[in-house]
Amino acid sequence: MSLSPPPLSLYVHMPWCVRKCPYCDFNSHGVRGTPDYAAYTDALLADLDADLRDFGAALHGRPVETVFFGGGTPSLFSPELVGRFLDGARERLPFAAAAEVTLETNPGTVEHGRFDGYLAAGVNRISFGVQSFDDDKLRRLGRIHSSDDAANAVREAQDAGIDNINIDLMYALPTQSLAGALDDVERAVALAPTHVSHYQLTLEPNTAFAANPPPLPDDDAAWAIQEACEARLASAGYGQYEVSAYARPGRQCAHNLNYWRFGDYLGIGAGAHGKISDTNGVRRRWKNRLPAAYLASAGQLARIGGDGLVAPADLPFEYMLNALRLIDGVPASDFAERTGLPQEAIASARATCVTRGWLVDDPAVLKTTPLGQRFLNDVIESFMA
Repeated sequence: MSLSPPPLSLYVHMPWCVRKCPYCDFNSHGVRGTPDYAAYTDALLADLDADLRDFGAALHGRPVETVFFGGGTPSLFSPELVGRFLDGARERLPFAAAAEVTLETNPGTVEHGRFDGYLAAGVNRISFGVQSFDDDKLRRLGRIHSSDDAANAVREAQDAGIDNINIDLMYALPTQSLAGALDDVERAVALAPTHVSHYQLTLEPNTAFAANPPPLPDDDAAWAIQEACEARLASAGYGQYEVSAYARPGRQCAHNLNYWRFGDYLGIGAGAHGKISDTNGVRRRWKNRLPAAYLASAGQLARIGGDGLVAPADLPFEYMLNALRLIDGVPASDFAERTGLPQEAIASARATCVTRGWLVDDPAVLKTTPLGQRFLNDVIESFMA
């Protein structure tokens, strides 16, 4: 198996939030007392040191193209601690000159005037978890902010000089109408972000919503909402480039694009997942999920929750799970470069999908048709071992 080293990103997981939302299945933990954020920042750097030792030659000379602070709620960490981590990471790894550095933010946890601090620390992109501009829907979702909090936070970030801003919106919310979903999009567009993530609320296992399902729009209503909101975003200048992602020209999220193009990324922090390609194949590693256990094992072997090579038979599915989310698809040649497998490994499944009208009939590109986008899960499952 021969792999071409893809671009490299850095994902940093901040696991705490003020309150766990009932729909959330991420590795997030409601704050009890006051976590030792400084100690956790030190543990992140120790984790990075250990991964750099473990992966060694596979990372040599490869610059970090993007950094993403995810959570949880990373904005619970002060700008000083975010800067401490970024400074430490730059001392350990080369960064691309124009590296994109994103911080996920809950509008209800940012103190007034802190955005200039994050900008000075090295953050140049903010992603706001707004979810809705309807206060009733926000309460149903368990969010701690109001619609006014969200709008004010976005404006404060813009006033601080951060010009690359994403707004997360959810649709098909409890009892949501088409008009209500469009109003959310309208209010987001009025704030002039550079990027909008617009994704459907789903009931994930082991969440409060799964145990006590709220009344959600049916599949047909959800599809009508998606189509109408997609059209409104397009008319406002936001091009859809991925299933749930819309951006102004040149403002696509570089970090997420690297995921979808099957690039590499180091996963640092409690529960963080990483993917590194080397001469042995594609390796996935994930860290201990529980913050206390992660802190107790800072930089040690016990910080690792799991580690192993992806079986060659599973690589086509893993690759398509990411690449086919992109509206414009990917060059067909990227499959061999990212997986080390020949095109023959996907030839049969690909031909079946073309026949069913799910993939475009073009040997140079792997790209879904509009029908394939609607039945994306079926398309991706076609490539399972």
